[in-house]
Amino acid sequence: MPLCFISIGSNINREHNINSALSALQSEFGLLKHSSIYESDSVGFAGDAFYNLVSAFHCEADACDIAHHLKNIEAEHGRVRNTEKFSSRTLDIDLLLYGQQIIQTETLSIPHQDILNYAFVLEPLVEIAPDKQHPVHKVDYAKLWSDFDKSNLQQRKIQPPPLQATP
Repeated sequence: MPLCFISIGSNINREHNINSALSALQSEFGLLKHSSIYESDSVGFAGDAFYNLVSAFHCEADACDIAHHLKNIEAEHGRVRNTEKFSSRTLDIDLLLYGQQIIQTETLSIPHQDILNYAFVLEPLVEIAPDKQHPVHKVDYAKLWSDFDKSNLQQRKIQPPPLQATP
């Protein structure tokens, strides 16, 4: 059963939406392991700061089905999709990793490119999976984080992980 990693973020009613999303995700996928919550400035637009974290769970469903469930949870939390890539969001949940698989479809790209591009994804991922390797680059996440350009880092750990069981 693949170990899946997802990123979760919100900058609209963020505390409520993150907590509600974690509850919905646990109902859908069972036991979750979470990183701490990080507060980060909005990227690419002027907006309120985000709460971000990464969660992990084991799941037998295929990656496309998981991604579909994540989009449904977003919609249930009032996520409005528009053409703007960078905008405020009630909830943003992305499937980052599906085991060590590499998946490229019209609607799904695994591993997710945000792992390498954004500190608000990589740092929480490192917290819960430092020794796991990126499926394409074959480098562990701790090394990717140590090499990441942190010169303009705009985030801070604000909360330890919620109580959890290790999947």
